[in-house]
Amino acid sequence: MSLPFSDQSIRPKKMKSASLPRGVEAVRCWCGDLCKVKEVTDFSDWLGMKFFMCANYESDTSESISAYLRPPSPPPLCMYYRWIDTEMPDWAVTEICERGRRAWASLDLEERREKAEAEEKAAQKKEWKEYCVEQRAFLDEVYRQREQAREAEMERKRERARVAKAAEEAGDGKGKYPRWTQ
Repeated sequence: MSLPFSDQSIRPKKMKSASLPRGVEAVRCWCGDLCKVKEVTDFSDWLGMKFFMCANYESDTSESISAYLRPPSPPPLCMYYRWIDTEMPDWAVTEICERGRRAWASLDLEERREKAEAEEKAAQKKEWKEYCVEQRAFLDEVYRQREQAREAEMERKRERARVAKAAEEAGDGKGKYPRWTQ
């Protein structure tokens, strides 16, 4: 059996009432009252372990709904607690292993999902860039064709103007009226 503790930093925070294990005698705390038997319920290194705790311990009072409904409790008479178990029970070890396995599986699943989302986002970004390059090439081709068509139209008009100018300069007077009257 372990020695009594007064170090409150390692005292369990979540606990429930438990029965006294076989072969263990009830003990009295520093204030002389019989101790209560408690079992650790929080997920810690002491899960499932039993310990003695003073019946007058301040955190063993019932929890109030509001601080205004009940005055604050007086300081504890004694802060005695002593571990009954020196090792965790098998079910607690199994529970911790199972919780750890589930936590790692959840973490692994989350990492895989994040990786898949990142890969999908990268693929979408790459696809978008390829689409933009294709669209830019298409638009460049359309603009080039329009520019060629415009240049061809301008050249056709220039040629027509040259022909008309040459015909006017030739001035062979083939019209109905003499050239100078027109």
